[in-house]
Amino acid sequence: MLRRTWLIFSQATTVAVAALFVVNTLKPQWLQHAPGQVAPEVVAIASATPPAPGASVPGGAGYSAAARVAAPTVASVVARKSAATRQGGRQPNPHGEDPWFRFFFRDGQGPMPQQKGLGSAVIVSSAGYLLTNNHVIDDADDIEVQLPDGRQAQARLVGADPETDLAVLKIDLPRLPAITFGATEALQVGDVVLAIGNPFGVGQTVTSGIVSALGRNQLGINTFENFIQTDAAINPGNSGGALVDTRGQLVGINTAIFSRSGGNLGIGFAIPSDTARQVMESLIRDGQVTRGWIGVEPQNLTPEFVQSFNLPVREGVLISGVLQNGPAGKAGMKPGDVVTKVGERPVANTAQLLGAVAALKPRSDAVIGVQRGNQALELKLTVGQRPRPGQREP
Repeated sequence: MLRRTWLIFSQATTVAVAALFVVNTLKPQWLQHAPGQVAPEVVAIASATPPAPGASVPGGAGYSAAARVAAPTVASVVARKSAATRQGGRQPNPHGEDPWFRFFFRDGQGPMPQQKGLGSAVIVSSAGYLLTNNHVIDDADDIEVQLPDGRQAQARLVGADPETDLAVLKIDLPRLPAITFGATEALQVGDVVLAIGNPFGVGQTVTSGIVSALGRNQLGINTFENFIQTDAAINPGNSGGALVDTRGQLVGINTAIFSRSGGNLGIGFAIPSDTARQVMESLIRDGQVTRGWIGVEPQNLTPEFVQSFNLPVREGVLISGVLQNGPAGKAGMKPGDVVTKVGERPVANTAQLLGAVAALKPRSDAVIGVQRGNQALELKLTVGQRPRPGQREP
């Protein structure tokens, strides 16, 4: 009798385990917790404090909060040229043969389209001001801005600064969202950034990456270069769009990429937002950007030059030419001098010298530190105003 009972128990247990295995395999939802019961790990996640609006969201949620904050402020730009302009009614674009410029206005399959250029712009004020790249709207007769909410408007060019490749547009529409400027000086290599724009005209697109480098210069793209380098995907049409941090705040204006094939290779460049803001404020206030100028022809100091002339300095900018009636010439600067400081600001290359001099106010007095052979000099001069591109130096 006992043996028969044990046999029945064993068979029942075997059938129950087999049934449980089948149900768990085919209908696992039948084994979920009853209503009102929650797994301990779900409780831990659900009880976490939600991120503040605009803050970065860790884990699987990604950076959707930052994208929601910034995306409504990034518009598409369509710049058109009239037939008269295309047929020579105006001077040809000086950047027409520049590979960086051509990259944003051609697909690599044929001649550069001149009738319509596509780009992006960032709404920086609810009053209707937008920042974009100069090469997006350069020489355009008609500029149209298309907002993410579907609205369109004709834009007026407030001003442009070819030397930083920035331009300011103005549109008249109500209830415009405006982006918040971020703290560029706090940006560090490795920080996560998002690039927002309209690549290839497919529509607004958000890509992510990190800050790969800061202070990139001597790339031959602009006169004044201090680029943020990023591996966030930037393609034709992104030019003039926003580079934002994980709070959705503007840290750069996307400008160019390095590419041998016409596609994104993970090396993109953006103008820092603090530079963009300074240029924007000058263009809105004065219609142009006023910069300091001393009238010299600089070039980078090479180790060979230092060794040949037995100079006691290793860093500085070699002056290869001096305008006779320019501020530096009047102060006694000579070809062969090495500029080491502008005021109290050391300079180690031509980009730093251009930036330091440009930051000086025209008609103000300045002291330039110079190494002439073994002699260290301080030359006092009155700063001039940098001529606009295409304007002859006085």
